[in-house]
Order: sequence, then C-alpha cells, then structure tokens
Amino acid sequence: MTANVLKTAAKDAEKVKAAAETAVNHAEHSFAEAAAAAKVSLAEAARRVEKSVSEGLETLQAQSRTYTDTAGQQLDEAQRYVSERVRERPIAATLAGLGVGVLLGLLIAGSRNNNR
Repeated sequence: MTANVLKTAAKDAEKVKAAAETAVNHAEHSFAEAAAAAKVSLAEAARRVEKSVSEGLETLQAQSRTYTDTAGQQLDEAQRYVSERVRERPIAATLAGLGVGVLLGLLIAGSRNNNR
C-alpha cells in the first residue's frame, strides 16, 4: 500500500512539475510580449513627442520672423523720424544728444561710486 501511495505521490509530483514548467513558460512568453508592446509604445510616444516639438519650433520660427519684420519696420520709421528732426533743428538735436550723453555719464559714474 505504501508503494501505491508513493507511486501516486510521484505521479502527482510529475503533474505539478509539468504544470509549473508550463506556468513558467507562459509567464516568460507573457513577459516577452509585454516588453515588446512597451517598446513599441515607447517608440510611438517618442515619435509623437518629436513631431510635437518640431511643429512647436516651426511655429516659433514663423512667429519670430513676423516679430523681426515688424521690429525692423518700426526701427526704420524711428530712424527716418529722428533724421527728419535733426535736419529740421540741428542745433537742438546736438544739444539734446549732448545732454543725454552727460546724463548717461553721471549715471555710470554714480553707480561706480556706489560700488566702492
């Protein structure tokens, strides 16, 4: 009777061993599939981020061109305005430039004295 019990236990152990091996194989396969799916998902996410950043840079570049053009036009207008005023009143423009230079010199000299 003990021999029958041992044989039955051995058969049960073999079944458990086979089931465990099957479970391990299934787990390895599932892990490999999950890793492959994660790799694909990460690659897709990286492509989406790259595309989004690229589009953002293109938009920023287009906007900066617009701002640069506008600033250039305003600078040209300011230059024409100043040139016209200097031609109309050269002495007043010279005195105004001299006054601005003196004020800037005083501001710079004052900041140097405060730092000592």
